[in-house]
Amino acid sequence: MRIVQVEPLSTARALRGPFDYLLPEDFPEVSVGTRLSVPFAGRKLDAVVVAIGDRSELPVERLASPHSVLEPSIQGDLVGLALWLAQAYCSTPARALQLVGPPGGSSLAGPKLRLYATITDAGRVALGGTAEQLTSGQRAVLEALADGSLPAADLAAGHQGLRRLEGRKLLELEKRTVGRRPPASLIDPGRLRPDLTDEQSRALAEVVAALEGNGGDHEFLLHGVTGSGKTEIYIGAAERAIAQGRGVIVLVPEIALTPQAVARFTARLGDTVAVIHSALSAGERRDEWMRLSSGEARVCVGPRSAVFAPVADLGLMIVDEEHESSYRNDGDPGYDAREVAAWRARSAGAVLLAGSATPRPESARRLKRLRLENRADGAPLPPVDLLDMRGVRGVLHPAVVEALAEVRRDQGKAIVLINRRGWSNFLTCRSCGRAWSCPDCDVTLVLHRADATISCHHCGHSEAVPEHCPDCGSASVARHGAGTERIETELAEIFSNGEFPVMRLDADTAAKRGAGERTLADFQSASAGVLVGTQMVAKGHDFPDVTLGVVIDADATLRFPDFRSEERTFQLVAQLAGRAGRGPRGGRVLVQTIAPETRVLELAAAHDADGFLELELSRRDALGYPPAAALVRIVCTAADEDAADLVADALVEAVEQDGLELLGPAPLFRLRGRSRRQIVVRSVDREALVKAVDAAVAAVAGKPVARGATIGTSVDAG
Repeated sequence: MRIVQVEPLSTARALRGPFDYLLPEDFPEVSVGTRLSVPFAGRKLDAVVVAIGDRSELPVERLASPHSVLEPSIQGDLVGLALWLAQAYCSTPARALQLVGPPGGSSLAGPKLRLYATITDAGRVALGGTAEQLTSGQRAVLEALADGSLPAADLAAGHQGLRRLEGRKLLELEKRTVGRRPPASLIDPGRLRPDLTDEQSRALAEVVAALEGNGGDHEFLLHGVTGSGKTEIYIGAAERAIAQGRGVIVLVPEIALTPQAVARFTARLGDTVAVIHSALSAGERRDEWMRLSSGEARVCVGPRSAVFAPVADLGLMIVDEEHESSYRNDGDPGYDAREVAAWRARSAGAVLLAGSATPRPESARRLKRLRLENRADGAPLPPVDLLDMRGVRGVLHPAVVEALAEVRRDQGKAIVLINRRGWSNFLTCRSCGRAWSCPDCDVTLVLHRADATISCHHCGHSEAVPEHCPDCGSASVARHGAGTERIETELAEIFSNGEFPVMRLDADTAAKRGAGERTLADFQSASAGVLVGTQMVAKGHDFPDVTLGVVIDADATLRFPDFRSEERTFQLVAQLAGRAGRGPRGGRVLVQTIAPETRVLELAAAHDADGFLELELSRRDALGYPPAAALVRIVCTAADEDAADLVADALVEAVEQDGLELLGPAPLFRLRGRSRRQIVVRSVDREALVKAVDAAVAAVAGKPVARGATIGTSVDAG
C-alpha cells in the first residue's frame, strides 16, 4: 500500500490534519510537497503531501484516494518550513503551506504563449528568385525572417497572410512560451563595483569564511552607519555563494521603496536575479516563481514574502534594513520574516546576514556583529539639531524654512519626513465639538484636500469634505494637524518656481504600480528639489546630493501605547538623518519636537546606536519585554461587542496556565464594522507559551461561541 498524509488547504482553524489517503496502483509518483486534488467532506480541495508511508491507523476501506496531481509541486524543505511556521506562530499548517506554494495556488496563471514565424528552406529558395511567385508583401515577410525567427505580431502581414505562406511551406508557425519579466528599475544603480574600504573588506571576509565553512559563526548582524556600503558586502557575498553553486535570497523592506538595491543586484548579477512581490502581475509572479523553482534564476530579491521563494540549495540569506517593522505580517500566520529567514538559513546550512544602521535590540543581542563605523566615502555623519516646537505657531519651525531656502539658493536637495499622510488629521465643528469619524471604524477621518474627501486609512471609507456640521448646521469646521499633502502644498507655495520642485512620496502617491519608483527616479535625476513623504523616504535610499534632512513631529511615535515606541522613534530619526550629507557637499538634519530633552531623541541626534541599544535592552530586561521574555498577542473580532467579549473570555479561560501572565481582555477600536478584543500572554518560556496559546485558540475556534468570529495571533509584536 502507498499511504500519503496530506494537509487540505482549508482556512478553517478548527480543522487539524494531517489526513491519510490511499494511492491507487496506477497513481503517479508523489513525494513530500506534491500538490494533490483530494475529496474532503463532500468537496474537492487542494492539498499538500506532508508525509508518505505504507500504513494507516484507519482501515484501508475507509481511506479515500486523491483525484489527481497538481502542478507545480512545492520543495520538500519548504513543507518543513511551513509546518514549523504554523507551530511557531500559532497558525494552521494549511495557512502556512499556502505561503510556500506557487503564487495563486490552484488558480496559478498559465504560461504566456506567443506565435513565432520561421522561414523554411523552401522559403529561402523562393526568396532567391526561383519560379515561385511572391507578392511584394510576402517577399517583405520572408526577408524579415532571413536572419531568424520573429514574433508573428511583428511582421507586416495579417494572420491569414502568414497562414497562406505556411500552407505553401515557405514558413513555419509555432507557439512558444514567452517569459514575463518585471520592468527594469528606473533608478540608476551608480558605480557598479566600487573599491571596498578596509572595514568592508574585513566584514566581507568573515561572511565568505562562513560560506566556505571556515568560520564558527553563520549568523551575522552587519551594523553599519548609514552610507557605509552595506549593499556592496551583500553583493560580494552573493557573488561568492553563486560561485559555489548555491542560491541566495535578499529580503528588502518594501520592493517599491528600495529600487536602488534591486537595480544594483540586477546590474551586477544579471539574469540570475528574480524579483518577486505583490505589485507584479499574476503572469509576472508566475514566471519569476517558475524561474526560481527550475533553477534558471538563483537569486531572489523581494519583500517579506520572498523568504518563501523556491530557491534550492540555499547558501545565503540577506535581510536588508533588518529593523523595519514591514517584515512582520499582519495576517494569519502573523509571522516575522526575519525570524523565518533565520530558521530557514539554519535548516539549510546557509549563512544569515542581517544589516542595519539601527538594528533591533533582539538582533544586537543574538547575532555576531560586524562593524562598519565609517561611511564608505569617508564623509562624516551630518550634524543633527533638535528644534523645540513649544510656542512655535504653524507646522514648520522658522529654522526649517530658512534652511530650505538656503538649499534652494544653492540648488541642492532636501528630504522632509512627516509620518502622516493627508492634509489634516481630523475635522471638528467649532460650535458643537463634533468630530467626523468613520462609520465602520472607531477612528477619525483624515482630510485629503486634493481629492476633496475625508477618508479612513483603515477601511478605505471616503466621503465629501463637509461644508456644514450635520448636528448643529454651523459652517465653522476646524482642521487639526498636518500631513504630507499639507506640507507639500505649503512648501510649493513658499518655493513657487519650477527650478525647485516639491515632490511627494506616500501611500497615496505610490498607490499605482511603479508610481513610487518614478517619484524616486525623478528626485534622483532632478538638479534640485524637495522630497516630502512618510517613513517611505527614510528607507534605504542613497542620494549623494541631499544636503538637508527634516523630521517633523519626531516624537509622535513616542505617544503610541507600544513597548517598541522608543525603538521606532530612534530608528525613524536616525534613518532619515542618514539620508543627508552623503556627498561631497555634506549636509545637516533638523528635527522638530515638543520634547527635545527626550533621551531617545538625544541619542538619535548623536548617531549613538550603541547607547540606544544599551538603554533599550536594560529597560526591556527590567520590564520583561522581548528579548527578555516572549509575548503572544491574541486579537478576536466579532460582529458586536457581546460576541467579542464571549470569545475573549473563552480564550482567557482556555489559555490560563501556571507560568503564563495574562493581560486583558482589553477593547480595541472597532475596525471595518467589527468589534475587537485583545489579550496579551507573556512568559520567559517561549516554546511553552506558543504551545499553550496555540492549543487554546484551536480549542475555542471549534466551539459554538466562536461561530462567526475570527481569532488572530502575533508573536513578539508591538
